[in-house]
Amino acid sequence: MRTTLVFITGLIVCVLGLAQTPVFPNHPVRILVGFASGSGPDIQAHTVAQQLTLALNQPFYVENRLGANGTIAARSVAQANPDGYTLLFSSSSISSTPYIYKNLGFDLLTDLKAVASVGILDGMLVLVDAKSSVKSIADLIDLSKKERLMYGSPGVGNIIHLATEMFAQKAGVNLEHIPYKGASEVMTGLLGGSIQLMFVTPPSVLSLVNDGRVRALAFTGSKPFGQLPNVPLLKDLTPGFEPVGSWGLFFAPGKTPKAVMEKLNTAIRDTLTVPAVSSIMQRDGYFPDNRNTQEINIFFQGEVARMRDAVKAAKIEAM
Repeated sequence: MRTTLVFITGLIVCVLGLAQTPVFPNHPVRILVGFASGSGPDIQAHTVAQQLTLALNQPFYVENRLGANGTIAARSVAQANPDGYTLLFSSSSISSTPYIYKNLGFDLLTDLKAVASVGILDGMLVLVDAKSSVKSIADLIDLSKKERLMYGSPGVGNIIHLATEMFAQKAGVNLEHIPYKGASEVMTGLLGGSIQLMFVTPPSVLSLVNDGRVRALAFTGSKPFGQLPNVPLLKDLTPGFEPVGSWGLFFAPGKTPKAVMEKLNTAIRDTLTVPAVSSIMQRDGYFPDNRNTQEINIFFQGEVARMRDAVKAAKIEAM
């Protein structure tokens, strides 16, 4: 009899405990983006956040927190309460940061965990101002051997910086890097004549290309970019250049409960099947990426390891 009472009492406690456990999410969720408003990561984060708001009945809102190649936003999330209510959305630029900064203030692989991917972007566009005399990659290489050419990126060590340096190395040219705070500032510099060249992920610049304000010389992917099929591949124009692209991942603090991580992963993956969302991702050149939390973290760890060699090749010394 006593054993039965103990069992019943324990069962009641468990049931009450479950009843008192709040369902996630039960209040607004903040998504930090370390890049400027209107940039590719910002567009993707807003697109998914709007659909998550509808799907999970709580506001998901995006906050842009710029600086240090996205690491300020990343540090804020790494140090946040691990409850799923503070998330990070980042491009692949985050994967090189352990080799760029001597003291990040957090461990990229333990203090942050990848939640889900919005897709893989096959490549970047190589742009010049439409008023430039440079009409092709061959023109660009010839001109760079005659005069100093400057290019911009959203900061030292980001994937755009590394991709440009990899091109310069394979092309046998010297290009001067001008770091900016965000891709929009880089574009302003290009249109204003402060720089002559930029590599950029397509989402935020397609309208400028289509309007004829900038000229796309090449695409760094493995196959032509769907929205601009006539733009040649850089790998076909520069011997030894390996295709390089980007991706978009959601992250949570490292100790976020597994159940919360999996719920977010499922919700984000479901969001990407909504036509209004998937059409935007596909328009911007992203291939679907349907991995679970374990698979996406294995992928991310591999990307971080790969960037070690890229940073070394670009001869970047940790700051």
